[in-house]
Amino acid sequence: MERRLDEVVDVMRVPAEGDPGIAVRKVRGTAPEREVECEVLVVGGGMGGVAAALAAARRGRRTCLLEETDWLGGQLSAQGVSALDEHEHIESCGGTASYYALRRALRDRYRAAAGAAGSAPDFNPGDCWVSRLAFEPAAGAEAMLDLLAPHVASGRLRLFLRTKTIAVDAEGDRIRSLVALNLDDRRAVRFLPAMVIDATELGDLLPLAGAAYRVGAESVAETGEAHAQPQEAKAHCVQSFTYPFAAERMPEGERHVIPEPAKYRHYREAQPYSLTIDVHGGEIYAEQSGRLEYRLYEQMPGTKGGLWTYRRLLAAHRLGGRAPRDLTMFNWPGNDYRDRSIIDRPADEVAASLQDAKRVSLGFLHWLQTEAPTASARHGAPELMLRPDAMGSADGLAKHPYIRESRRIVALKTIVEAEVSAHFQPGPLAAPFADSVGIGWYPIDIHRAGADDVGLSCRTKPFQIPLGALIPVRLVNLLAACKNIGTTHITNGCYRLHPVEWNIGEAAGALAAFALQHGLTPAAVRSEQLAPFQQSLLEEGVPLSWPDLQR
Repeated sequence: MERRLDEVVDVMRVPAEGDPGIAVRKVRGTAPEREVECEVLVVGGGMGGVAAALAAARRGRRTCLLEETDWLGGQLSAQGVSALDEHEHIESCGGTASYYALRRALRDRYRAAAGAAGSAPDFNPGDCWVSRLAFEPAAGAEAMLDLLAPHVASGRLRLFLRTKTIAVDAEGDRIRSLVALNLDDRRAVRFLPAMVIDATELGDLLPLAGAAYRVGAESVAETGEAHAQPQEAKAHCVQSFTYPFAAERMPEGERHVIPEPAKYRHYREAQPYSLTIDVHGGEIYAEQSGRLEYRLYEQMPGTKGGLWTYRRLLAAHRLGGRAPRDLTMFNWPGNDYRDRSIIDRPADEVAASLQDAKRVSLGFLHWLQTEAPTASARHGAPELMLRPDAMGSADGLAKHPYIRESRRIVALKTIVEAEVSAHFQPGPLAAPFADSVGIGWYPIDIHRAGADDVGLSCRTKPFQIPLGALIPVRLVNLLAACKNIGTTHITNGCYRLHPVEWNIGEAAGALAAFALQHGLTPAAVRSEQLAPFQQSLLEEGVPLSWPDLQR
């Protein structure tokens, strides 16, 4: 549905620093105060959005990047998930050259403080066991700015932070303009782009532009997937989202328990708050039982460690005076919010859900401090101290919820379960895609959506990213650049992680630039200039296929 500026538009304001609340504003249309022309407009400054802007600017295109929070980086910064979710070969292969530049920059910020340990090529400031690289969210945001700085200085790239799209003017099969609102001064800007890249966390441009898209769990009739919904699609079955938080482990005997948040008793039972992992049978977590029992500090039999070291961002024993005590981030099934989806819902419902999601996370912290199995017979860890500064917020929660599933474009190519799942791919690699624009690898990991949950958790084979999944079926100057590509509810579960989203965004930005250079639509590049475009990606350090991992 096309929305124009002369209509009433609901805008949800993401909290800025010092503003923990969620506000819903009604903005009545007025003429934009200024106009900005650009060749490539990237909306959304998460992993995919930054990579897209970087790729387009690197190819000399006048580019604008819009982000609704005040931190670039999405998952690794504003959403608080600064322990990278990566595959086991990431230190040697499986990422793009620019992604490796980002990883090096993140490590370099901590090497000096770590002394001799910091010189190791695989140095991990958090020494955590879920990730090979963990760091503070603010470091992620700073690293993003550093990567983009040369292009900002050259004038090729303009950044618009705390800016949210409120209207799109689409005529026929083309986006003509887009209006965005600065969330601080409430001033509107009209952008006049040649190419538009949707890198928003929820695919926000798709309904505004009238693009065809899917939401939630498809039926078997729609996708042919073995684990799709057997009877009918369920649009409300969208993966849960989470407000991560960080806590510091103070000396035992200290007490830093936060007040019991509203609805604590309800969510304590409904979640329930627990240190147990049980996700769709748990194949990717525990091959035998499907359940793993953890404690906060102790390593339990059959596990890699306690929850404290799972996503530890800073390890005191690694960083000396830089971090006198450990700092850990909590992004766990226990603080996922799964009451209801926030996609295509009225603004007041979305605001209420976000507030409840914050209560879920604060309640999980309160439970950890007062009741959680901690070590031996001890329950509760009152020494855990919430660190609001780590997330750059007043309430201690991430500036933006960690989003796992988005609206998804109806694309020229939709990736389905049988093409990537280890259940259906007996060889060493997933199904090949002739139009590959990158690679990735992660299990299909679907976090519960609620009572009607559908999906699975299973291993995959190393896969490719098909160009057709980035291109919508109708709009000729719109591209998808993150979780909104042509996946299903199921395959989204393995295409949504940090390095894959970065590669998707980088390919989208490069495609936009290549299409403009050659006077073609993205679909025409795929059908007429695929080989030259793929060669240009290879020259920029984007691998299109996997090496032999058995060596």
